[in-house]
Amino acid sequence: MKVDIKSLNLEELEEFVVKDLGDKKFRAAQIYQWIHVKLADGFEEMTNLSKSLREELAGKAVLYRSPIVKKRVSEIDGTCKYLFELHDGHVIESVLMKYKHGNSVCISSQAGCRMGCKFCASTINGLERNLSISEMLDQVYSIQKESGERVSNVVIMGSGEPLDNYDNVVGFIKIISDDAGLNISQRNITVSTCGIAPMILKLAKEKFQITLAVSLHAADDDKRKKLMPIAGKYSIKEVLDACRYYYSMNNRRLTFEYSLVKGMNDSDTDAKRLGEMLKGINCHINLIPVNPIKERAFRQPGGDIVSKFKNKLEKYGENVTIRREMGQDIQAACGQLRKSYLDKLPEREE
Repeated sequence: MKVDIKSLNLEELEEFVVKDLGDKKFRAAQIYQWIHVKLADGFEEMTNLSKSLREELAGKAVLYRSPIVKKRVSEIDGTCKYLFELHDGHVIESVLMKYKHGNSVCISSQAGCRMGCKFCASTINGLERNLSISEMLDQVYSIQKESGERVSNVVIMGSGEPLDNYDNVVGFIKIISDDAGLNISQRNITVSTCGIAPMILKLAKEKFQITLAVSLHAADDDKRKKLMPIAGKYSIKEVLDACRYYYSMNNRRLTFEYSLVKGMNDSDTDAKRLGEMLKGINCHINLIPVNPIKERAFRQPGGDIVSKFKNKLEKYGENVTIRREMGQDIQAACGQLRKSYLDKLPEREE
């Protein structure tokens, strides 16, 4: 089986070059630069390597590239949504959001998702498979090449649960932030999780300087279970204890995501409980009016209710923002474009 060379860090690539190719160690740095700085799509582009080495690379390694099969651009705010086809036919999606402070790309970590969150389109058809390190990197690389603009921020918040694909997500973070590669600051990388407490504890020990964003969506376990099946396995207390440990290890302010669902978790009592529960935790609360999807009956609360909820939390001293909705006209929410694309395809034979 050929080696997925884009998934190798520099140390692993050096070992591959010396042991598998029988070449000198310094060649690895040249190959690494072609892949992770110059964003080469094929070995033939690596013109400072000999023809024989390029041929040997092609025989023993593969440089996967995920072509863009669909692109939508928002007429409202310029947000771009991309649908990529993987080498085995699966499709994933990514979003490019342009801000004054730089370009942010939201990538997928899995094809589909098995977490079952009730308001998310990504999880409706379940998990198909984890993405490799190279497939996560390629989303960023392809968008940077296609847009012609530097990507400065990466959010692992697209389809999939990043901590359910732990090893590959960690490998991705190490390569994307490597100063010998694209060198995106870890402080500009966010990992979003639905709250797998043991994996938060594990991630804390990596000592990354990334932002951890944790989906709460409710201030009590019973209500949270109705929105997120994972809540049946890990209580809010377990999740928050893991978050406190994460902060103690990394000294990085936490983000808590809270999707507001009309009539379910948007009352004054909900705001009071949330404010009291998070008091004393160095955090930022991101309020997200839920994205309506046709398969669910969830609806957004009115703007006045959202503002009132925010004001209530601020009285508890919490740092709160209401997420700006980007790309509403292009199905920019997680999983929406992918699902609409798959729904139009003929059924695949098992």
